[in-house]
Amino acid sequence: MKISAFHLMPHRELPADFEKRYPSVWVTPPWWELADPVRVGQYYNWTLDELLFAARAGFDGVCTNEHHQNAYGFMPSPNLMGSVLAKATNDLPVAIVQMGATLPTQNPPIRVAEEYAMLDCISGGRLVAGLPLGSPMDVNLCYGITPMEHRERYREAFALTMKAWQAREIFPWNGRYYQLANVNLWPRPIQQPHPPVWVPGSGSISTFDFAVENEVCYCFLSYSGARSAKGMMDGYWDVVTKKGRDANPYRAGFLQLVVVADTDARAEEQYARHVEYFYHKCLHVPAVWFSPPGNQDYRSLQATARNPMRHAVNTKELRYRDFVEKGYVIAGSPATVRQRLEEEVVKGLRVGNLMVLLQIGSMPHELTLQNMDLFAREVLPSLRGFWEDEGWVNHWWPEKLRKRAPEPAVVAAR
Repeated sequence: MKISAFHLMPHRELPADFEKRYPSVWVTPPWWELADPVRVGQYYNWTLDELLFAARAGFDGVCTNEHHQNAYGFMPSPNLMGSVLAKATNDLPVAIVQMGATLPTQNPPIRVAEEYAMLDCISGGRLVAGLPLGSPMDVNLCYGITPMEHRERYREAFALTMKAWQAREIFPWNGRYYQLANVNLWPRPIQQPHPPVWVPGSGSISTFDFAVENEVCYCFLSYSGARSAKGMMDGYWDVVTKKGRDANPYRAGFLQLVVVADTDARAEEQYARHVEYFYHKCLHVPAVWFSPPGNQDYRSLQATARNPMRHAVNTKELRYRDFVEKGYVIAGSPATVRQRLEEEVVKGLRVGNLMVLLQIGSMPHELTLQNMDLFAREVLPSLRGFWEDEGWVNHWWPEKLRKRAPEPAVVAAR
């Protein structure tokens, strides 16, 4: 089992009436009314400190991601964050999980191949290369890619990136969206033939086929928890079986929100307002923006219409106890969190690569470190050995880090 610390880097201090005053947290929030660059600099440094704390506390990986024009998670360049983490963790057996640079918005997309190769070199071969399609808000509404072209551009950029990493000769690329006379990548990644590749998804069933056919790890990034993801992940494993692949649990990744405290009651006391802040303000986005016309392919559109579990829920009507009961957030004492993660996520979804979001919404720096520290000491060790007795190899993890199974270091929260 590999367990990574995920981080969105959200705006932690939005106004109490934000969702009533502004139409969206994404695309249109006015910077000059809501943010201050000096304070945002503090957010970036807190985020880096929190991920470095997780690395030193014994997490297997630290995750960055890319979003634009929003207060939900503003790392427009995950590779800038990843380069800091790669250099600062060179003495640690931790993977740099880029979840990652969005391919369709890069022109030419070999920019991603180049920068990921840099990260793999800087980190000494510890990169996990996330190659996301990107959200409609980022790709279509902020960066102007036509929804109908979004997936076609992604697939061409993915193929070009994979070939650029592996080709030993200079080659031309004459695609529909990208034309390059001479592709000759400098530098090349340490990991050969290429770093392990993860493809994030959030509900498009055609991504299942793409992930299996390309032998990459499919990562379901969901804020609705494992219970509502069960049908989707069962569908993914059906595709794995139908295409004749083995049921290696490391083919799958999942993102879960988690808060840990001494007791279940203490968890509610410490974290409730930060969880509600996340679901009420950080996900305050017009529903239609999640799927503009043309963005989803026909199969996925049909699946969305047929499966009631995929229908949107108005999270503004829910409170902390609703989020915990429904599994959106796994919260409570270490014993409660261990049990629910094992049963609902690891066993329930057959997941070998778990990402946990431990800084949630308005959660302050000190409380985030406390949450990470408790998770690393009291939860992570019990999950780490999962799947080992079945003998699976995690082909989607840096080879030099696959064997690692240390006890988490005791790092004082600060």
